[in-house]
Amino acid sequence: MITPQLLAYVAISVSCVLKVSSLDTFIAAVYEHAVILPNTTLIPVSREEALALMNRNLDLLEGAITSAAKQGAHIIVTPEDGIYGWNFNRETIYPYLEDIPDPRVNWIPCNYPNRFGHTPVQERLSCLAKHNSIYIVANIGDKKPCNASDPQCPPDGRYQYNTDVVFDSQGKLVARYHKYNLFMGEDQFNVPKKPEVVTFDTIFGRFGIFTCFDILFHDPAVTLVKDFHVDTIVFPTAWMNVLPHLSAVEFHSAWAVGMGVNFLAANIHHPHKRMTGSGIYAPDSPRAFHYDMKTKEGKLLISRLNSSSYDPGVVNWASYASSIKAFSTGNQEFKSTAFFDEFTFLELTRVTGNYTVCQKELCCHLSYKMSEKKPDEVYALGAFDGLHIVEGSYYLQICTLLKCKTPNLRTCGDAVESASTRFEMFSLSGTFGTRYVFPEVLLSDSQLAPGEFQVSSDGRLFSVKPPSGPVLTVTLFGRLYEKDWILKASSDLRAQAPGVMLVVIALTVCSFSWSPIG
Repeated sequence: MITPQLLAYVAISVSCVLKVSSLDTFIAAVYEHAVILPNTTLIPVSREEALALMNRNLDLLEGAITSAAKQGAHIIVTPEDGIYGWNFNRETIYPYLEDIPDPRVNWIPCNYPNRFGHTPVQERLSCLAKHNSIYIVANIGDKKPCNASDPQCPPDGRYQYNTDVVFDSQGKLVARYHKYNLFMGEDQFNVPKKPEVVTFDTIFGRFGIFTCFDILFHDPAVTLVKDFHVDTIVFPTAWMNVLPHLSAVEFHSAWAVGMGVNFLAANIHHPHKRMTGSGIYAPDSPRAFHYDMKTKEGKLLISRLNSSSYDPGVVNWASYASSIKAFSTGNQEFKSTAFFDEFTFLELTRVTGNYTVCQKELCCHLSYKMSEKKPDEVYALGAFDGLHIVEGSYYLQICTLLKCKTPNLRTCGDAVESASTRFEMFSLSGTFGTRYVFPEVLLSDSQLAPGEFQVSSDGRLFSVKPPSGPVLTVTLFGRLYEKDWILKASSDLRAQAPGVMLVVIALTVCSFSWSPIG
């Protein structure tokens, strides 16, 4: 966790406007970009070749930015890796990097392009923001020289960072964020010495920024909302969908609800790598979202949001579940795996019913009614309470209603993309040991269910009308941040024991530096 002293040190609050927001609403845009990838990423290219590739992507981004501005958008978010792609090493990413200064230098690159060396990418982004009178959020690479006096200086004499930048409607650089939680394989970049908490103020609210894998951790994501009281998060990402619980639209919309903020998520569009899913999410419901595994083109989303922060009220996620007795079902529990985590499951054997399943400290309660019980589709209620250790270590408590891949119970937890069973109602709750719980409802073909469910103050996720499509998952995804490091050491020891092999496959969630072929 970030201490108060560290917060004071790392917080970068770039104040464009220091008064109370003068706009009650604003128009947001996100662009799911079909990135043009370089021909080679493991053989060094010249700076000129790198710039040529980046300008091809910037041409596409320019079209989206111009279109968004013409439709009245105040801000547009573009994806992580959207200007040069991925699968680099430290040497081959270098020609794509620029020195990005601290925003406190008060710099408009469009007006003074050579003030900090040769920075044509920053210049072009600045000019696009200025000429279209729009805030632009983009992801590029930052380079910072270092020397032997710094004991952490890499052998090549420089730090390289996965970096988000924000230019305001005058073209001024107003925010710079170095990604702190690098995903496995991002070896071309360095982790900042301390997590950065970056905000920027506008006439339409206070914004915070972080990148992709950051969303699964406390710092800086939760800190921005809890301690810096941002209204909106901007989120460049290169997110690979992992069902049943980490599909992009599913989890990002749930994070907006769980944290009570607007969330602007711009993903890469690359269906071959299972990369799609962008959205404009309000705390009460998605405003616009896009999930498309069929086409090759990018997609611009635009919607209006409230500028001020949303107060959903305090949710006691354990209140209801702790107040009732476990439902007696007579069913036999079984174990099965979802994204490498061993869940305890119960099969839903009837068209309607009440079920309870427990694992460790977590008990999950479900009441439901199906329209009909289809013989070829099996649903189960599952509970997981433990440390996830594949592609990152983080402690989870999850209650989930999900469709199994086949009638074979061993497939419960496998990735499932379509269903035909409709539910008349559902109510899901759990005895969570955390206040950070993210409510997910995902329908067949990875569609969301705006306005079709609510969260009560006593911690129930329930339908307010029959879902508009067949259900894939109904999930309460809880994070116990304080347990991440307590249990990681013991899990590392277990992983090193004789006969234990941790199989890590490329079901990647975020940006990576190897070929992510699953």
